[in-house]
Order: sequence, then structure tokens, then C-alpha cells
Amino acid sequence: MTRPVLRRSLIAGIAVLSLTAVSAPASAQLGFGGIVYDPTNYAQNVLTAARSLQQINNQIQQIQQQATSLINEARNLASLPFSSLGELQAQVQQTRQLLSEAQRIAYDVKTIEDAFTARYRNVDMSASDATLIANARERWRDSVGSFEDALRVQAGVVGNIEGSQTAMADIVGASQSATGALQAAQAGNQLLALQSRQIADLTALLAAQGRAQALESARNAATEEQGREHFRRFMRRSGQ
Repeated sequence: MTRPVLRRSLIAGIAVLSLTAVSAPASAQLGFGGIVYDPTNYAQNVLTAARSLQQINNQIQQIQQQATSLINEARNLASLPFSSLGELQAQVQQTRQLLSEAQRIAYDVKTIEDAFTARYRNVDMSASDATLIANARERWRDSVGSFEDALRVQAGVVGNIEGSQTAMADIVGASQSATGALQAAQAGNQLLALQSRQIADLTALLAAQGRAQALESARNAATEEQGREHFRRFMRRSGQ
């Protein structure tokens, strides 16, 4: 092959390579090892990956919010670890026990009616002196017993004050460390229970005091009537 022919062959080959490069897409280029690198496709893949990552982050945030909500609900539903109900019920029962041990005339309608019929209402003026004196002694015992009962109830109520202070401090301390709505509500209910027990103590105290005063007033009235009868008998016996 002569030099002119070789030169023409080289020029033809270069022309073919040039046409091939021009006809290929501008974004597709040959890399090492024959791997095609497409910048446009690469950019789209990066954008798709970024969007997927953002979606994953959003899902993670939603899961975190749900977890926080569940934790808060669990705190709101958690029960208060402290309860003073047993102690308050025991104190109420103690006051009731004191009332049930009332001497002579108890807190019972039938018992009161029977006692007043026998010893207070309508003193039998035809009864003997010994009977009148015995009835007067029984009325005096009723009054003394009722006053003693009132003092015992008062002592019980005063004794409950220290327990009330302790219970109040414990309940307030538990309410201050409450972690949820349920615990706070339970602490408030226990404070109401404490107030109810104190009201029950005051009611029992007023009942005991009122009982003692009523019996004493009834005794004074019966004694006055009986005194007039004794004076009448004395005057009759003296011939006046």
C-alpha cells in the first residue's frame, strides 16, 4: 500500500469516529472499562434517594410522636402508689366504736323512748319515796354516763388530729410527685376522704355533746317536778 492510500484510509477512519461521537447523546459518555456514565440519570437517582430519605425521616418523626403520646397516656393512667384510705377508715371505725359504747341510753330511738317513759316523762306522783329516789338516781346516772361518753368521743376526735396531719402530709407529698392526671385525681380524692372523716368526727362529737345536754336538761325538768312532789308530801306530813 502506498503512502497516499494509507493517508486516505486514516482520514476515513477518523471521519467515522467523529461521526460516531457526534451522533451519541451528549449526556452519555464512555468511562473506564466500557461503563456508560449518564449525568442526567445520575442526578435523577440522587434526587430520588433524597426524597426517599426525607420520607424515612418523616416516618421516624411520626413514630417518635406516637411513642411520646403513648408514654404520656401511660403516665395519665398510672395509679397513685400511695393510699391513706385504710388508715382513714380505721379512724372512722374507731369513732363509730366510741359511739356504739354509749352508756345507759344509747343512740337508738326505741331505747330513748323506753327510758323517757320510765324515768323522765310523767313522773308518777303516787309512787313511793323510795321509787322516786331510785328514779332520780337513775336519771343522774344517765346524765353522768352521757357526759362521760361525750368526753370519750372528744378524746377520740382529738387523737385523730395527729393522724389527720400525717395523712395530709403524705397525700400532699404524693400529689406533688404525681406523674399523670389519674394520680393527681386520686390524690385529690384522698384529700376529700380525709375531709369527710374529719366531718364525721365533728358530727359524732356534736351528737355526743347534744345527747349529754339533752339528758341533763331532761333530768333537771324531771327533778324539778319531783322536787315539787317531795315538798308537797313534806308539807302534808308536817300538817301544814
